[in-house]
Amino acid sequence: MPAYDATAFNPPAPVARVVLRDPLSGQSIIDVPMLIDSGADVTLLPRSSVESVGVDAAIGEEYELTAFDGTTSVSRAVNIHLLFLGRTFRGRFLTMDSGFGVLGRDILNHLSILHSGPMLEWSVLHLRGK
Repeated sequence: MPAYDATAFNPPAPVARVVLRDPLSGQSIIDVPMLIDSGADVTLLPRSSVESVGVDAAIGEEYELTAFDGTTSVSRAVNIHLLFLGRTFRGRFLTMDSGFGVLGRDILNHLSILHSGPMLEWSVLHLRGK
């Protein structure tokens, strides 16, 4: 079971590691940290990771986001593949300026995840469609 991250988050939070791949060149980056956030509508990718595989985040369409505290920001969408738990999620994902990304419900709704807060770890119980 992957452990919660107590270094970057206080209190510790569930973090997954994913692979991002440019669908055109096939260039990939592994071990991209992603906060598992069932309260997030969409998945947000770290802009630096997206750009490191050659996808230009500066030319994507812009979307306005509203955070849980009411603050707004602008994010750009990119076409990229996200590989997680043996599955490839293809599509348009939003980017953010952070060292970690956020796995939102657009991906999490395909998984059954068990969070063990007392043990500070998480695991996948079932992959929908498998």
